[in-house]
Amino acid sequence: MQADPISLLPDTIEWRRETAQVPYRAALEEMERRNAAIAEGTARELVWLLEHPPVYTAGTSAAAAELLDPRFEVVEAGRGGRYTYHGPGQRIGYVLLDLRTRARDVRGFVHAIEGWVIDTLGSFGVEAWRAEGRIGIWTRDIDGTEAKIGAIGVRIRRWVTMHGFSVNLSPDLSHFTGIVPCGIDEFGVTSLARLGLAVSAEEWDTALLAQAPAFLAKLDTPCP
Repeated sequence: MQADPISLLPDTIEWRRETAQVPYRAALEEMERRNAAIAEGTARELVWLLEHPPVYTAGTSAAAAELLDPRFEVVEAGRGGRYTYHGPGQRIGYVLLDLRTRARDVRGFVHAIEGWVIDTLGSFGVEAWRAEGRIGIWTRDIDGTEAKIGAIGVRIRRWVTMHGFSVNLSPDLSHFTGIVPCGIDEFGVTSLARLGLAVSAEEWDTALLAQAPAFLAKLDTPCP
């Protein structure tokens, strides 16, 4: 029997995977509590993998004109960035780590998360990349154009991180048309399903956790 990948990861971090949807507001409240507890030294760090019911979230730079059709609940997230969509078929990774014990480098932390997602997509044969001047994870869509397949949004309080990333496995892509995703309207949004790949949440989590040691190692080195 193949070992659970969580058993191979450091036990100083709680690695939590949800199989049921978690309402966004409940997750946000849990993150707020956990962030404070980590900062106080009363809780372990947390990597939390989950899925939300449909919701639009507003980052600190969200512009009202970019909320085109608020057909779902809109929640102020407190993270950096603009509007984004979360919903079924999208895997979320909330990363709550104490950077006081690692390189105190915000840019390096974001760069490491991007690399973690890019490497995991690569394990499914999907080439993905960062794009200069554009937040998120990008790939080649079925029509040959660049399209976003993952979003990044973080907040750091007392050097403890919150929020993290989302990756489109098989969401309803029409739900993204209610906003200008991350303020970028000249590029589309894609998913693994649109690219012809059927990847379950469990398969994604397993591949992501296999890449976790490399992700953590990057946090010990400041971004150049």
